[in-house]
Amino acid sequence: MSYPPDPAAQEPGPVYPDPPHPGTPAPPYPGSAVPAPPYPGSAVPAPPYPGSAVPAPPYPGSAASAPPYPGSAVPAPPYPGSAAPPPPYPGSAASAPPYPGSAVPAPPYPGSAVPAPPYPGSAAPPPPYPETPAPPSYPGGAPQYPGAGAGAAPSYPAAPPAHPGVTPTYPSGPQPTATAPPYVPPQTPPAAPTPAAPPEAPAPDDLDYRHAGSRIHVAAHQRGADATAIGQLAVQVPGFLVSLAVVASFAVGILGTAMGWLVILAWLASGALVFHRPTELAFARHVMKLRAPLAEERARLEPVWREVTARAGIEAHTYELMVENSTDLNAVAAAGHVVGVTTYALNEIPSSNLAAVLAHELGHHTGGHAWTGLLGYWYSLPGRIAWAFMRGIARIAIRVASVFSLAATGMVYLFIGMFVIGGFVAAWYITVPLVAAPYLLAYVGRQGELRADRQAADLGFAPHLAQVLHHFQAQEDAVKAQAAAQGRQLKEPGGLAKLLTTHPDNYTRLQALEPYLQLGR
Repeated sequence: MSYPPDPAAQEPGPVYPDPPHPGTPAPPYPGSAVPAPPYPGSAVPAPPYPGSAVPAPPYPGSAASAPPYPGSAVPAPPYPGSAAPPPPYPGSAASAPPYPGSAVPAPPYPGSAVPAPPYPGSAAPPPPYPETPAPPSYPGGAPQYPGAGAGAAPSYPAAPPAHPGVTPTYPSGPQPTATAPPYVPPQTPPAAPTPAAPPEAPAPDDLDYRHAGSRIHVAAHQRGADATAIGQLAVQVPGFLVSLAVVASFAVGILGTAMGWLVILAWLASGALVFHRPTELAFARHVMKLRAPLAEERARLEPVWREVTARAGIEAHTYELMVENSTDLNAVAAAGHVVGVTTYALNEIPSSNLAAVLAHELGHHTGGHAWTGLLGYWYSLPGRIAWAFMRGIARIAIRVASVFSLAATGMVYLFIGMFVIGGFVAAWYITVPLVAAPYLLAYVGRQGELRADRQAADLGFAPHLAQVLHHFQAQEDAVKAQAAAQGRQLKEPGGLAKLLTTHPDNYTRLQALEPYLQLGR
């Protein structure tokens, strides 16, 4: 096979001819004036590497000055651009050659005992190359010129030769110099937190604190008993007598005469606990579900309460303020010293309306409605328990008799009727008041509400109390409208049911406040 034409006469872009047989001189490298080195076994020296002024070592097996392959003590030629001879190939006792332009030997490749070169321009050891292709092995192998037969310019590997005996394969395109970071999927940024709703504005403080900072005139009586209170005690007398008979029967019949009378006297004296403040507070907490106000609740409640008591000439600390967790507009006068108010009334209505509600409850206390009502309830409780027990026995007897026959049921009804008639005939002065007591107590309760309204109006809270009553009426109208929209009709209380209500209707109360409202105009 003939030699290729002169490179100077060729057109740009070298074309590498097929290599000759061993023993014949090989063509020079493209752009080089020195003939290319022969194949292994030839005595002709190989040309230097591109860009190097030092002649490159001959191929293995040559007698030239090129260094032998691994295991030889002769140093190998330097890498392109290096002024110092590089260390021998892997397997020698010297360190691996650095990369071009580096004077510091790099750490070895993975699995090699010789430090590998660092990245170009880096002083720190790089991470291992992922899947780096093995470089060519010179002994006994024919060299492969990159791009041979295609007219492409040679491309030299970026990494030094690895272990001998591996045929090199030069991948096309740029080679990675570092391990690519793992793919991290894009994360949706967290949604901006929804701004918290601003706290609701507190109820307006529109109360006229006319007694703020002034001396309070204390009334001669802090708690009394008006006609309504006396009427409640009078109505409760029949129930009290029945209760006394029940207590005496059980006490004497079970414990004997001496111990029985002690029990009777202890029960009569127990009514004084109505005015015992710790007992009242325990009753309010456990029976009426009231609690002590929190600090912020007390901060709103006490100034209003002090103004109300100042106008009434009452010492504010005479009564205990408590709170009920409820969404209803309401308040209560309990026992002898407790004034309770709902959280709705405390937080949602203006201070003037709250003062009107508190003044109404104070009227119950100063009129004696609270303590007389509780005292009458306590002393009539044994009779109520006995009456409930008898009604339960009668229901059970009727159900048992209905299982057997209609005649047995009729006999039970006849026996109950004879017992009731006998009671009316034998002790009409007790049975008749007992039957009429619920209606009388309801009437007295309605009169007590009107008296408490007048007490609040006398303190100057008539317009504000009227606003509260209008609120109650608006709530009732809303409930009726909602029922009508759903096709339902609320059942109105009948005649007897109206007689058992303890509060007059809102229009009756507003009518009773008309004289005070006209004076205010």
